[in-house]
Amino acid sequence: MGERFRTRSLVVSRAFARRSVRSDAPGCVRTALVAHNLLLGDTLMLTGLVKKLASQGIEVTLLASPAAAPLYARRPYGVRVLPFRPADAATAAALVSEGPFDLAVVPGDNRYSWLAAAMGAEHIVAHAGDRPWTKDWFVDEARPYAAQPASWTDMVADLVDGPPPQPFARGDWPAPPFAPFDAPKGGYAVLHVGASTPLKRWPAERWAQLARRLEARGVQPVWSAGRGEEALAAEADPQSRHRSFAGMLDLAQAWHLVANARVLVSPDTGIAHLGRVAWTPTVAIFGPGSSVVVGNGDFWRDTPWRAVTRDAFPCRDQHVLFRREIAWVQRCGRGPSECARPACMEAVSVDEVAASALAAMAPPAR
Repeated sequence: MGERFRTRSLVVSRAFARRSVRSDAPGCVRTALVAHNLLLGDTLMLTGLVKKLASQGIEVTLLASPAAAPLYARRPYGVRVLPFRPADAATAAALVSEGPFDLAVVPGDNRYSWLAAAMGAEHIVAHAGDRPWTKDWFVDEARPYAAQPASWTDMVADLVDGPPPQPFARGDWPAPPFAPFDAPKGGYAVLHVGASTPLKRWPAERWAQLARRLEARGVQPVWSAGRGEEALAAEADPQSRHRSFAGMLDLAQAWHLVANARVLVSPDTGIAHLGRVAWTPTVAIFGPGSSVVVGNGDFWRDTPWRAVTRDAFPCRDQHVLFRREIAWVQRCGRGPSECARPACMEAVSVDEVAASALAAMAPPAR
């Protein structure tokens, strides 16, 4: 019996044991749970929801992957983070002893409404339209996605009543503690070459050209990538001209590498969103993803974060977000077996990215 099966069995049995009736409306909300199993970038994009709940005097508990949980060690907006990974049944066993919660918000995949019920949530809110219908068994209130283009951060915050949260401000998120590492000295730029799918990767030779242009401006390029992606940095810099941190840092260390950089350049992936919360000038390269859905919207509007993309790319023609059909969404969710090469990423030139990076770059530290 695998870990995921143990997690599912535990959650299903506890959900039925703790929640037998549907809640028509939330009462006085003092505690709220945000239940999900999202990747790093999507988890960080829940920050607007967390701030909105906290601004109403609500004590917020947020689930996060064990790798991401240390980023919240100093509790931005007072949030309490609990680690959760479906492939580790022990994390689910710890969660079902939590609660009760007056309210639960389930962003993304509605299957985690079952986990919210197992954790004793009295009223569960999620976006409508997920499938199959069994995911919504414990959802009390299903709200539609925005009818007009909006960022996902803002759409998730709209799952809770009340005025929008104040935009994210520098210093809102205290820097997490981290294990010391040999960080680069002087002015440097972080070039993060990894991505969650090969179709979000920018060609290696373009990373090499970008590194040369930054170096010519007196800015030291350093390479970044996740564990298992070390070869991507080596491909961009086969002669090892620049320092590489690929596969070497945990997320708390990556925060500090990014936070002290003059600029971060990254594909549309989790590290690009880490640049937002660390308030680092960031250039995010978009290929298959939507720069509208993932963009600044209202909540992130003041951050030094910008997207570079080729608008109206012909095969960015799917209208699906978390399995919901949304007419205004323009993105591509195809995998490598369906798409031989990332033409949408290749359409973004070195000139565009370099110009954005140089324009966004923070001044040299004194």
